[in-house]
Amino acid sequence: MAMFRSLVASAQQRQPPAGPASGDSGLEAQFSCPICLEVYYRPVAIGSCGHTFCGECLQPCLQVPSPLCPLCRLPFDPKKVDKATHVEKQLSSYKAPCRGCNKKVTLAKMRVHISSCLKVQEQMANCPKFVPVLPTSQPIPSNIPNRSTFACPYCGARNLDQQELVKHCVESHRSDPNRVVCPICSAMPWGDPSYKSANFLQHLLHRHKFSYDTFVDYSIDEEAAFQAALALSLSEN
Repeated sequence: MAMFRSLVASAQQRQPPAGPASGDSGLEAQFSCPICLEVYYRPVAIGSCGHTFCGECLQPCLQVPSPLCPLCRLPFDPKKVDKATHVEKQLSSYKAPCRGCNKKVTLAKMRVHISSCLKVQEQMANCPKFVPVLPTSQPIPSNIPNRSTFACPYCGARNLDQQELVKHCVESHRSDPNRVVCPICSAMPWGDPSYKSANFLQHLLHRHKFSYDTFVDYSIDEEAAFQAALALSLSEN
């Protein structure tokens, strides 16, 4: 296993490369966070493997006892996560075309521009809308698992959606050492209802933190909380 991890680590390229990608169209992708898939925002880099993420996106990984890099899955020391100042400089230096109006924008300002670009808003408005399934008179089988809400495997608290389950377990069971079955995975067709995760909290934060049909909207309080958490993490280095 150690040899395998060593090979994986050596094969992974440090992010992002020193120079810009050929052509402006590839710049945004080159400087995008692997987690949120948007241009880096306050980027930080993991010291051991060199992979770069938005500071906010990496925060959940820093809250578990034995964090793994979300990209290469190698363990890392949370005290050796630093601001990616070289990436910030590159974000301020390179420009790329907006995906909507095609105007060239500095990467550091791309997120702000996209949020107010009328062309991007128009594209989003024209995306296909979700069409609900037509009502049916057929009986609904009683043995179909509920994949909308879940029960906490630690205390049995019920009717928690995916994000509420993550929040509940982080706040109430952070130090619980018991091995438990993930209720989200076990509800899936491929899930094993008998498999108990050795580190359920880390599993939740890595696999089920995000609901992919929603976007995160930062409030002033969330921004302040992020600043404080990141400052605390970096001050321990």
